[in-house]
Amino acid sequence: MKYDPLKKEAGGFFNRFKITRILFYRILDMLLLRSWYIRKELRRWAQTKDNKERDIKILDAGAGFGQYVYFLSGLSKNFRVKGVDLDKGLISECKNFFTHTSRGDRVDFEAADLTEFSEESSYNLILCVDVMEHIKNDINVFSNFHKSLVNGGTLLISTPYGDDAAIDAKKGTPFVDEHVRHGYTPYSIRQKLEKAGFSDIKTEFSYGRFGHIAWKLSMKYPVMLYNKSRWLFLFIPFYYIIVLPFCIALNYADLKKRNSSGRGLIITARNKTVK
Repeated sequence: MKYDPLKKEAGGFFNRFKITRILFYRILDMLLLRSWYIRKELRRWAQTKDNKERDIKILDAGAGFGQYVYFLSGLSKNFRVKGVDLDKGLISECKNFFTHTSRGDRVDFEAADLTEFSEESSYNLILCVDVMEHIKNDINVFSNFHKSLVNGGTLLISTPYGDDAAIDAKKGTPFVDEHVRHGYTPYSIRQKLEKAGFSDIKTEFSYGRFGHIAWKLSMKYPVMLYNKSRWLFLFIPFYYIIVLPFCIALNYADLKKRNSSGRGLIITARNKTVK
């Protein structure tokens, strides 16, 4: 199943005006459970004393439409946020949008390949949301993240949970065509992050029982309809009017419940040099 055509269609529709772009960000924040988890972690990180009282540099690695750059740049005027993405079209749209906002002087964007991108000891926080499952050479990216963080800097990742060896034997190819892997287990991503030099690695399951139902209602079924016929896209807004309240309630329940398992992982890690 392909997500990208629907994402580009929706992005193109909402990108026409500044107000509709902001509305698009709000919709993504409501629908996507990963955004609930990421925003919770970012608020927690931003409220620490060190991060409130000094200038902070943040990298959004795989910025996409720029919704997390928008969120981060609104948390503090001390935050300088850079969004990087492989898609030059998305980067151009983000630059155009933020130029016409009051946050433009605190935000930057660059088209770059994460397997090659690194800026040594530059960032206090690197955010990477549902990107690593698209990149085959993930070890190289994790090493670049480690190089780009200042000593004591934080890496925050959202990615699908999945054990490739087990899933391949049962289901074959990934559910999403654009993915090069099903995801990570807590053990597998910990191994790769430790190899890249990270420590203090913590993992949390997202998309538990409630979140998985919400994902089906908010993402899986609409995307399946769109993949069958583009004309069905016209009915999707009416569909969301009905299911949105249920999705919000389910997302909230998943966020508040400590999941013993789930379809997603939230990972935090530190770049801490022992002296």
